[in-house]
Amino acid sequence: MTHSTAAATVSIHTQRLISEISPLLFGGFAEHMGRCIYEGIYDPASPLADQRGFRPDVMKALKEINYRIMRYPGGNFVSGHRWQDGIGPKSERPRRRALAWRSTETNQFGLHEFMDFAEELGTLPMWAVNLGTGSIQDAADLVEYMNLPTGTHFSDLRAKNGHADPYGVKYWCLGNEMDGPWQIGHLDAPSYADKAVEAAKLMKWMDPSIKLIACGSSNSGMPTYPDWDRTVLERMGDHIDYFSMHYYVGNPAMNSSDGPDTDSYLASSAQFESQTDTIAAAIRLAKAKNRSKKDVGICWDEWNVWYREVGGDGAWSEAPHILEEVYNLEDALVVAQWLSTFLRKADVIKIACIAQIVNVIAPIMTKQDAMFRQTIFYPLMMFSNHASGDSLDLLVKAPIHDTRLYGGAAQLDASASFDAASGKGALFLVNRSQTESLTVTLKWEDLAPQGFTQGWQMGGHDPKAHNSFESPDAVTAHEIALPTLDGKVATLVLPPLSFTTLLSSHAPA
Repeated sequence: MTHSTAAATVSIHTQRLISEISPLLFGGFAEHMGRCIYEGIYDPASPLADQRGFRPDVMKALKEINYRIMRYPGGNFVSGHRWQDGIGPKSERPRRRALAWRSTETNQFGLHEFMDFAEELGTLPMWAVNLGTGSIQDAADLVEYMNLPTGTHFSDLRAKNGHADPYGVKYWCLGNEMDGPWQIGHLDAPSYADKAVEAAKLMKWMDPSIKLIACGSSNSGMPTYPDWDRTVLERMGDHIDYFSMHYYVGNPAMNSSDGPDTDSYLASSAQFESQTDTIAAAIRLAKAKNRSKKDVGICWDEWNVWYREVGGDGAWSEAPHILEEVYNLEDALVVAQWLSTFLRKADVIKIACIAQIVNVIAPIMTKQDAMFRQTIFYPLMMFSNHASGDSLDLLVKAPIHDTRLYGGAAQLDASASFDAASGKGALFLVNRSQTESLTVTLKWEDLAPQGFTQGWQMGGHDPKAHNSFESPDAVTAHEIALPTLDGKVATLVLPPLSFTTLLSSHAPA
């Protein structure tokens, strides 16, 4: 098959910086939902499981992504969760109905098991407290259990349950999606802010070193968006360190009856950037209105492609097979653009967690004796392992294509990072076109790299191509021949429907 070819230029200056890239942009989210926990990260019945019930093959794949922070235990689940259910001897833990996903929770995987998992994975825990059915005292007690030295009731209980030293959990979410009528204990914005302020006070009195994240709007389509965000920020700005954003996207766009639209879908970064700008503006407005000197960062702690498997009814079973989205090539290209948005907005976005990590809308799928990496696994791995230092403000000139949802969209989506200390640079490029190759000229405006060190690409002719247990490597990232550097200029050709990562090396500072 032959394709027409268009041309684009990317101008790069290693001192034209947006911001330092927070490593916490590369985070995940594990919720007691479907098979994310049970039969996912914890599967003692599997012949592949170790003595703790963890799957070494799953752990290896998760480590390849290099998650820096992990949100837990929910999600909608947390708004009806009693944290005390998941501590102590497993034989004494209660079985309960988990109302959020109409499933049965055995509590065989609980607080200590998650902390063991996070330690093995090498990731920071980010714990969500229940501000639905839970009280502000429950939240403070959990901080005592997790973070205080022994000598009081809950810290002594932690020691009794096998962990004498404090866990020292730093990041805490004040509830989940409390703007949503579907949420257990749903509150309006003033009521949520008032309850969350009181929880924040108690939690920080327990441990002044913790960082707190308040609930933002569940998505930009909520009727209360962005008034919810403005109200909560104005009431809470001096009590919190981060403000959450949630959004899921799909093809067709969620809440759309117009049917599939791949051109618009591949321009979804317009939505991601617009929503970021709105929340960043609300943060600045609240700071000015309150005459505050406190900076609040954005924590985009739920994001992903999600639109096919949307039922979510577990029929009161254990580990129900729900929300097991199968991802294709176009989904991976959208995920790559989402991660590029995080780099382009690194001055305001400081934490991000893809929802979720195994089986449930996830980059990894398992069955009892096998697993495979979905298409979205590869951009996650590329960004997490290679985007470091500062994000660069690129000058991109590319052909503009019309889209139904977003108007004109550039054929090329691009982001870059540069670590002056090590001299390592990374470029991330998506050719959004379904039919046209793109000849990209890279121009360094200051010091050119000494050369390119590695490059990978994923792509194909079929935007619907996907991986499976039978064909686990149908869509993967493969190494490519490196372009030749001619002074300060290099040229490479990006096939249609492709994502390319290109690493370069400069003399370290």
